[in-house]
Amino acid sequence: MKKLYYSIGEVSEITSIEPHVLRYWETIFKDLTPRKNKAGNRTYREEDLTFILRLKELIQKKKYSTAGAKKIIEENAPENPAEDQQQLPLDVQKDLNEVKVFLSKLLKKL
Repeated sequence: MKKLYYSIGEVSEITSIEPHVLRYWETIFKDLTPRKNKAGNRTYREEDLTFILRLKELIQKKKYSTAGAKKIIEENAPENPAEDQQQLPLDVQKDLNEVKVFLSKLLKKL
């Protein structure tokens, strides 16, 4: 299920984040800079997906503002280390989300 590049639609499906939110986050977080192909479409890498899941955790689950999330990421420190140990690593979350999307598509075909 590993790919070199993901489209914004695939990233949206995997992370459950709307494309307009992803584009907005690009304007705020300098670490989120997907490349664009010749057609001008965004292409995300594995590192981008992991970063997006980290943002999702901070902004949507833990209710940080974008400024608060940006500060935490720039300091490169977990906001609550004890709480982070109880959660799955972000790459595992990403893989599970990819499997979930794959299985839901498969179910629709049946």
